[in-house]
Amino acid sequence: MLHFSRWKTIAILTACLIGVLGAIPSLFDKERVLTWPFPFNKSVTLGLDLQGGAYFLMSIDTNVLKRDWLSDLQQQVLQRTRSANIARAGLGIRDANRVVLTLTKPEDMAVAEKELRALVQPLESAQLSGTSTTNLEVKKDSDTIISIGPTEPGLRERETQGISSSIETVRRRLDPEGTKEMNIVRQGRDRILIQIPGVSDPKLIEGYKEVLKSTAKMTFHVVHPTITADDFKAGRREQGFRVFPSTDRVGGDEVLDERPLIGGDQLSRADPSFDEARQPALAFTFKPAAARVFGKFSSENIGRRFAIVLDGKVLTAPVIRSAIQDGNGQITGNFNVEEVTKLAIQLRSGALPAPLKLEQESTVGASLGADSIRAGKIATLIGAGLVVAFMLFAYGTFGIFSIIAVAINIAMIITFMSWLGASLTLPGIAGILLTIGMAVDANVLIYERIREELRNKSSPISAIEKGFDRAFTTIVDANLTTLIAGIAMFALGSGPIKGFAVTLSLGILTTVFTAFTVSRLLASWWVASHKNVKKIEAPM
Repeated sequence: MLHFSRWKTIAILTACLIGVLGAIPSLFDKERVLTWPFPFNKSVTLGLDLQGGAYFLMSIDTNVLKRDWLSDLQQQVLQRTRSANIARAGLGIRDANRVVLTLTKPEDMAVAEKELRALVQPLESAQLSGTSTTNLEVKKDSDTIISIGPTEPGLRERETQGISSSIETVRRRLDPEGTKEMNIVRQGRDRILIQIPGVSDPKLIEGYKEVLKSTAKMTFHVVHPTITADDFKAGRREQGFRVFPSTDRVGGDEVLDERPLIGGDQLSRADPSFDEARQPALAFTFKPAAARVFGKFSSENIGRRFAIVLDGKVLTAPVIRSAIQDGNGQITGNFNVEEVTKLAIQLRSGALPAPLKLEQESTVGASLGADSIRAGKIATLIGAGLVVAFMLFAYGTFGIFSIIAVAINIAMIITFMSWLGASLTLPGIAGILLTIGMAVDANVLIYERIREELRNKSSPISAIEKGFDRAFTTIVDANLTTLIAGIAMFALGSGPIKGFAVTLSLGILTTVFTAFTVSRLLASWWVASHKNVKKIEAPM
């Protein structure tokens, strides 16, 4: 019906007012908008193609993920066989795919199989789907040989976990304050897309690349007291120890215990500082459990050396002068302030589960972004102008109703994008242009339906009412199919496709509201303003 109750009128006007007010902050600078009251302190974020910036496509080394998993698995098998008093004839990794345990006595097979099966866990995704897929598979190869290795679903889930962990680590490294509005998302099976808007300084971009390439995996190892790297290479070796290369800032290579005494994930603090000689250094603090381990180790090994290893290379190997019970320490060396600051950020953000490889990079200049905005504005103004001219020519007063509804529609799209934190991209502008056309199309359906009713000799009020009612189903069906396509593009697409899908999907929702509700309310007011309603010709 054309009659609107008071509460419905208030609700519609309130929604329109909020939509328009929410779009106003996007017309001002972000710094000024941040001081405005909530929720009007948010403006739409321009994408990389509009304001310029850096674009990186990184891939994670899945082979390293698998290798580290097998190495951890080997250590777990070693610990379990030791605790179960199982005699081993051999333990190693075969074909970079499975951990193979060779028993001394065949009668230990039942116990060994039980210990290895205890390492098998059901996959989280499998539990949700009700299946029984596991992460590991145990195989009995003979009476004395048993092996355990990842399943294919287990590897896929491990890769997913590695990508998710890498995304969060990268986000903490590049944007520790969370203010740069970066876009960091997974792309495909093993890739990460990183978009950093507003960055054009080549030196800063190179710094970002260095941070991304560094795994920043820190570990603390025991240095062998007697065997040197030269002795090790000459054949004097000891099981459980191997040579670690050193960085350029320290002496030669070191022979270290393969098993780290403490991992870098046990650091609770890592900050730039200065040593006693006022040279840049890195101050760190262990978490309570690690502090107790290190305190016990340092008190029992005064005079011995321990090494701090970063990404597989010895960073420093100091001598323990006294027991360190408080968990605080300092890493010194030939650092500069910039290196120490970068290292502190990397350690605080955590280590990457595997190295990232730069597959593709590009830089969008601010001038190109400005040109894109200018072109988008021109296209929008031309499209909107032609639509306004057509609606005024074809439908007169009712065309004005459509123009008002479309303006509110666009304002609502900008408001929702601001509040959702979605970025406006060049394809997004195309989506807004398409929304304008679709919004007008909905009004055209309504108005043509009204004309049809008038030709069938219906009264003006009846024709308007039937036009809105009977066109509603058609409008909803047409927009629903487009919304399904938009959701599919958003879920399966990436980059420009997602930008287009966001504005298109939001535009469909706002179009249904404005084309049917707002236009109908305006028509209702127009009808109510005419006393002699029988003489109304609508819309002609």
